[in-house]
This record gives sequence, C-alpha cells and structure tokens, in this order.
Amino acid sequence: MTEAEYSEQQSTKKKTTKKQKQEEMSFLEHLEELRWHIIRAFLAIVIFAILAFINKDFIFDTVIFNPKTPDFWTNQMFAKLAELTGVEGLRINGTELQLISIKMADNFMTHIMTSIVAGLIVSSPYVFFEVWRFISPALYENERRHSGGAVVYMSLLFITGVLFGYFLIVPLSIHFLGSYSISSEVVNQINMRSYIGTVTSISLASGVIFELPIFVYFLSKIGILTPDLMKKYRRHAYVALLLLSAIITPPDVFSQIMVCFPLVFLYEVGIIISKRVNKKAEEDLEAL
Repeated sequence: MTEAEYSEQQSTKKKTTKKQKQEEMSFLEHLEELRWHIIRAFLAIVIFAILAFINKDFIFDTVIFNPKTPDFWTNQMFAKLAELTGVEGLRINGTELQLISIKMADNFMTHIMTSIVAGLIVSSPYVFFEVWRFISPALYENERRHSGGAVVYMSLLFITGVLFGYFLIVPLSIHFLGSYSISSEVVNQINMRSYIGTVTSISLASGVIFELPIFVYFLSKIGILTPDLMKKYRRHAYVALLLLSAIITPPDVFSQIMVCFPLVFLYEVGIIISKRVNKKAEEDLEAL
C-alpha cells in the first residue's frame, strides 16, 4: 500500500468514525448542542445590538429617519423621474414627516428595540452560520460539499431583501401612509414608535421573503416540492405572492406591484432550483 493510499484510508476512517459518533448522539446531547448554537447566535446579536445602542445618532438620524426626508436617495430618484416624465405624482416625501413621542418611556424603549433589530440584521450571517453548523453534521459528505455556500447565499438573499425593503418599500409606505388623510379637519401627527415599527417590520419581512429560494431548496431536498408541482400551481402561487405583497406594503397598487415582481422572479428561480435538486436525486438513485 502506497503512502497516499494509506493516508486516504485513514482519512476515510476518521470521517466514518465522526459520522458514527454524530449518529450515536442521544436526544439530550442534540439538545445540548443546539443550546450552545443558540447561545452563540444570541451573543452575536447582543454584541451588535450594544454597538447599535452606542451609535444612536447613526442608527436613528442616518438610517431610520432618513427615508422620510426629501434628501433620501430613493426620494431623489423619484423626483428625477417626475422631472423626466412630467408626472408630478411620482414625487414622494417632498415634505419631511414630523414625528412625535407621546409617552415618557417611548424614546428609551424604542432605542432598545431598534438596537435589537439592528443587531439581528447585522449579525444575520453569523446566525445563519450557527444554524448551518448545527444541521451540517446530519448531511452526507457530498451534500455538505454541494451546499457549502448555503451560509453565503442565505446571507446575501437576506441582506438583499432588507435593502430592497428599506430603499423601495419603506419610502413608498411612508409617503402613502404619512400623507393619507380622511379629512382636512384631521392633522397627521405620527407616533415615533409607529413610524419606526413600520420601517423595521417592512425591512425584516422583505429579508425573510427573499429567502424563498432557500426554502424551496430544502423542501425539494426532502421531497415535499417538485418542479412539476410548482409549475402546476404557478398561478395560485402568483395570487398568494400578490396577497403577500399587499400585506407587507401600503394599500396602493404601485407599491404592491413593485414588491410582487421580485417575488415572482424568486419563485421562478425556485422552480429552477427544485429542478436541479430533483435531477441530482435521480442521478444518485440511478448510480445505486
């Protein structure tokens, strides 16, 4: 036996032993392992939340409150589009929205909750990494190799969704909801917590929705979804996506369509992903 063959044999034995140990872990040992992954992910969120809490001026003045100002990038782009097309209705947030705080503890509690949301968003790549570390031992070697970039894909999709929600849906929502009035007798005085809740919830919801291809991948992996099933119920899915767009956006057709387009695109990407997963499963079955 050559040295290379002996080294390969020892490596195979180590992998087999490791796999056997993972399979022999009891239910309580799995819970203990899960607990430490949750603790590490939680600590990462707390650390970034503390950093966000310390950098209050940047989080609120630069990030949270900026979409309601005329100088925000999206608002400027819509203003330029209005100039090019001559449609003044395209201008959004031309007048800065004024916020009020009506309770003693509002500022402090809002500061804490916003810092936690910021910590969650910033630490999301590490949180996904901890999730991956927990589930990866249950996968076979070839499955780990083919899905090794899962953390990167999940992080990119989530951050892309958050940015999409923040730069597009949030300004449209602020413009529609902040300027909507049922009567000239009623003056809009927007509560600060209501405003911040809208910004954070829309951004987080968009991030989760953009994980659709990842959900499709794992559901296809365990045999729940197939490309034929997704094609068969494509029209039903489109209606569901339109309803989902209506839930996370203000009740105007323009913003709903703007959200629905990327969701439809992600659904079509999901069909391609499901097709590849099923094709790979069929090839592995034939190889046996």
